[in-house]
Formats: sequence, C-alpha cells, structure tokens
Amino acid sequence: MDLSKMIELLSYTLPAIITGMVAYYFFNLHTKNEEGRRRYLLMKDGQKNSMPLRLQAYERMTLFLERISLANLMTRISPISTNKNDYANFVIAQIDQEFEHNLAQQIYMTDECWTIITTAKNATIQMIRKGAMSPTVNNADQLREALLNDLLEKQTPSNAALGYIKKEVSQMW
Repeated sequence: MDLSKMIELLSYTLPAIITGMVAYYFFNLHTKNEEGRRRYLLMKDGQKNSMPLRLQAYERMTLFLERISLANLMTRISPISTNKNDYANFVIAQIDQEFEHNLAQQIYMTDECWTIITTAKNATIQMIRKGAMSPTVNNADQLREALLNDLLEKQTPSNAALGYIKKEVSQMW
C-alpha cells in the first residue's frame, strides 16, 4: 500500500471515528440525563407519599414527649400508694409503655432525632429515680413535689427534644 492510499483511507476513517465519538458522547449524556430525570420524578413521587407519614411520626413523638414531661406526668398520674418507690416505678412503667407504643415511628425519623428522643426519655426516667433515692423524700407526694420543684430550676429533657423536633421538621420544607 502506498502512502497516498493510506492518506485517503485515513481521510475517510478519521472523520467517521470523530463523528462516532461525538455521537457516543451525546448519547451517553442524554441517557444519564434521562436516568437522572426519572430518578428525580420517582423521588418526588415518593416524597409526596412519605411526607404525611413522616409528619405523623413527628407529631406522635411530639405528643409522646409532651406526655412524658415531668410536669404532665406528675399532674396526670396520681400516686397508687404512699410508697415513693412504688410511685416512681409506676410512673416509669407508664413512660416505657408510652415509648413502646410509639417505637415504630423511628423508621420515619432521622437517627439523630430518634437518639435525642430516646435520651430525653432516659433522662426523665433518671430524674424520677434520682428523686426517689433522695433521703429528703419520704413518700409519693413528696416525690411529686420534689420533681416539680426541680422543674423550676432547669429545662426538662422533653423540652430540649421538642426543640430539636421542631427544628428538624422546619428543615423538611
């Protein structure tokens, strides 16, 4: 093969190769764009369906935190006996029962939010146990009074968790 035939073959082949590469590039770009658009539409449709469920989960956990707030617990649950330990155990059992009732809500929440809610529950239980172990508390009524007096000095764990839930829900919009 002489040089002129090779140059002629190259002059036909090179533009075809370049055109093929450009066509491949644009086809690939178009395919990725369409895939991204489909993924976006599926995600948008999924969010439209899951948003009410997520909001309902946040609402239920807000109600849970309101119910386990010490002020609400002490006014809602009256002592079953004068024994402070019986009362503390009864209140803690009510908290645990309420928590177990709402346990499935964690699948609709972020891990961080769920951890904060669980920490608020555990901190509330710890405050009740600490109050029951106090040597100055002799009966259930004094335990209620001591716990309510503690609320005057510091923020409840439930209020801190409620603040976090409000912040997280506001970020959903």
